[in-house]
Amino acid sequence: MKEGLERKDAIALNRKQKKALVKRDRSHGILVYAGDQAVGWCQYGPKEELPRIDSGRNYSKLDLPPDQDRKLWRLTCFFVDRDFRKKGVARVALKAALDSIQRQGGGIVEAYPPTSKEGGSWSLWFGTVAMFEREGFKAHAKLGEKHLLMRKALA
Repeated sequence: MKEGLERKDAIALNRKQKKALVKRDRSHGILVYAGDQAVGWCQYGPKEELPRIDSGRNYSKLDLPPDQDRKLWRLTCFFVDRDFRKKGVARVALKAALDSIQRQGGGIVEAYPPTSKEGGSWSLWFGTVAMFEREGFKAHAKLGEKHLLMRKALA
């Protein structure tokens, strides 16, 4: 939640900011369907589209190598409908996001999964370490006590 804001105000601000990105054609996401029903999604985008991570208390302390001339992409949020959980929907969304990033020139892709399931179902919004490892992501650094920075290079 955004510092200093009530939950409802933070939600309203997030929606406003997301709508602004969509209107400027600067919003990336993958929708997963079962028939004609949307059952999951993944938000991703370049660093410039998702800049809040840079100012995160733990992220800003990392000594990350310069991106050089490679674009930096971020996978920030997954959602799977309750009735479709544990059926591979997030994995499908992840693979589709990686394919989309590859078609857009590739680069370095970051993910921020929790290191445990202690946070409950909300913690899975970030994906799981195992899911990213299956797709070739490598642990790069700890982000505090509860999250891991994982990276994968796409040519």
